[in-house]
Amino acid sequence: MSTTPPVLAAELAQAWADIQRHHTELPDLAAPESLIGESSSACGHELSFERLLHEAVHGIAAARGVRDTSRAGRYHNRRFLAIAEELGLDHPEEPHPSSGFSLVTLTPEAKRRYRPTNERLQRALKAHTAATATDTARSFRGPAARHGSSGGGVRVKAVCDCGRNVRVVPSVLAQAPIMCGGCGKPFRIPEVVGAGVS
Repeated sequence: MSTTPPVLAAELAQAWADIQRHHTELPDLAAPESLIGESSSACGHELSFERLLHEAVHGIAAARGVRDTSRAGRYHNRRFLAIAEELGLDHPEEPHPSSGFSLVTLTPEAKRRYRPTNERLQRALKAHTAATATDTARSFRGPAARHGSSGGGVRVKAVCDCGRNVRVVPSVLAQAPIMCGGCGKPFRIPEVVGAGVS
């Protein structure tokens, strides 16, 4: 029996909506697709519900006008920590020297509250991984994949035909298309007009 893998972006949007039900000031997630394939050492190494809740802390901080990080977003300060606690995230006693309080984990209460959401997202992540797995012996994904990098680097603006845009590392976009949740078309990095013209 074969089933169609759930659309990961839709599941991310649904999980975000589940968080919003408990935290109404959380802004909408404009582009859930932008989280797919992106990794950040400060915000967690892989996409998970815990990582999504971490991103929700940043969303609430932005809605409140709270500066929750420093050092180009790497160091998560005590203001981040206070909001993380509101959302059901726990933390080590002492901050990490370079990332502060970024390494948060779900409290037992948050695990109970979000259990169905977490299970749905885990199924979608597994299906996405299975659907996008390639024969690594015969495919070339560039230096980031060869060296175990998360694809981190300078982010550029990728746009879709309906006018929405996301910031993305070009190597991440090269791995697979990121589809717009608004119009269903892929985001692309626009060509720079007049580049190299004197």
